[in-house]
Amino acid sequence: MKLRRFYKIGAALLTYGLDELIPKRFRPRYFRWMRKCIFWLPNRHKQENHGRRLRLALQTLGPVFIKFGQMLSTRRDLFRPEIADELSVLQDKVPPFESLDAKSLIESALELDNIEDLFEDFELTPLASASVAQVHAATLKPNGKKVVIKVLRPNIRQTIEADVDLLLYFARLVQRWLPQGKRLRPVEVVQEYKRTILDELDLLREAANGIQIRRNFEDSEALYVPEFYSDYCRKNVIVMERIYGVPVSDIDALIAQGTNLKLLAERGVEVFFTQVFRDSFFHADMHPGNIFVSRENPDNPQYIGIDYGIVGTLNKQDKRYLAENFIAFFNRDYRKVAELHVDSGWVPAHTNIDDFEMGIRTVCEPIFQKPLEEISFANVLLQLFNTARRFDMEVQPQLVLLQKTLLYVEGLGRQLYPQLDLWLTAKPFLEKWMKEQIGPKAMFKNIKENLPFWSEKLPEMPDLLFDSLRQVRALPNQLAVQHREEQQHRTKIQKARLAGQLAVVASIASLSLYVFKDQVFYSVVLGIVALTAWLVSFRQLR
Repeated sequence: MKLRRFYKIGAALLTYGLDELIPKRFRPRYFRWMRKCIFWLPNRHKQENHGRRLRLALQTLGPVFIKFGQMLSTRRDLFRPEIADELSVLQDKVPPFESLDAKSLIESALELDNIEDLFEDFELTPLASASVAQVHAATLKPNGKKVVIKVLRPNIRQTIEADVDLLLYFARLVQRWLPQGKRLRPVEVVQEYKRTILDELDLLREAANGIQIRRNFEDSEALYVPEFYSDYCRKNVIVMERIYGVPVSDIDALIAQGTNLKLLAERGVEVFFTQVFRDSFFHADMHPGNIFVSRENPDNPQYIGIDYGIVGTLNKQDKRYLAENFIAFFNRDYRKVAELHVDSGWVPAHTNIDDFEMGIRTVCEPIFQKPLEEISFANVLLQLFNTARRFDMEVQPQLVLLQKTLLYVEGLGRQLYPQLDLWLTAKPFLEKWMKEQIGPKAMFKNIKENLPFWSEKLPEMPDLLFDSLRQVRALPNQLAVQHREEQQHRTKIQKARLAGQLAVVASIASLSLYVFKDQVFYSVVLGIVALTAWLVSFRQLR
């Protein structure tokens, strides 16, 4: 099964001519010779440009590869416009599956005899189609509200599981055979990705995520989350409020309506850091196909977020380390960054702090006080990877989603307002958050939050105090008994050791007298002594 899928992937890459995307300096003579040997898989799309070939190949290979293309589509600084434009099609214009099948799946999931029993004006032509689902517009009969119905592609789980299992197979090979395999922890990363993408196939989970983030950003000027109609949500179908906004990637339309792009870009950073550090619950699939901008109040623009199938969370420890890292980074305190990496266990404890500090400084110092348009993140990432390899920095699987989302946010900022100073925008927010976590206000807040618990436990305090004092009073006697038991145990061990040594000596002497001196009587006596010593040793040990 894996071999067949592997062949299919290789065949798709070759028939779309993606081997030609590899720079010539990385295609040695033997590589070109091997390519000519696979003559039955010629490039069948020579007339297409490289971007279209890449997009069609990813579409052919299925949702896991489409997700990868969606992430790449936000990185216009890494690709030529012809490639970035084609990859952006993967955000919401993947070829749809049969609309009548979608209608049938909706009827079955909601137990309807006919879709018109619950929905008016159901549109067979999908509004959008993505890697794992497609969306149809309709009107909800009970309240007359405009809604969209999201329905999973049929048999999508089997396709995704097969591809992820193949990735897991290659991850195991990488981890076992490559020199940097263990440091990169590819198996854990792929397992984390598998869990995340399979969670995305449960639309009930997506609805719950959306409801939570909607509550977190209630009355927010920065982000609007559509309403989910939970009575009509199932594992493969959800019904939610229809939104009307401008796709965030349509810069021309945003400019035409007079959108404040600088404020919009800053609010993107604000929304990201708020979700991560205030809520510890963040939208982890923020590619442009899932982000819109409200048409109302272009001077005070508001994001509209959809598709909450993938969300990320952080535990308190990781969140604290991250915040401190960001603040130290913004303050150019590279020594602190290095120490935090060691304290958190992200680099080995034996790391030379001075060398690590210099490595971080070398990468980060050149990008400060520069707008996004002047930063080559391809070069920065390459240097970061080299630094990580040099200091045996392990990949943190629990942070992979966060890193991917940060790349999305940075990519959006680059498109909306290239002059954005990402660091200057984020620093005040993080400093404010840290002040709320440390100091008198944070202490009183924690006391207030824990007050109901302590109020409940207060009546039990006298009894607990009395029991504790009684245990303290009895402690010397307990320690004395414990000391006597330990002393007896050590004495028994010593006796067993001495008896064992005597048994060995007596056994050797008995055998020697019998073999070499023919002294049967003395040999028997020593044999009895040896046996007795063995029994004493065994008894003491038992």
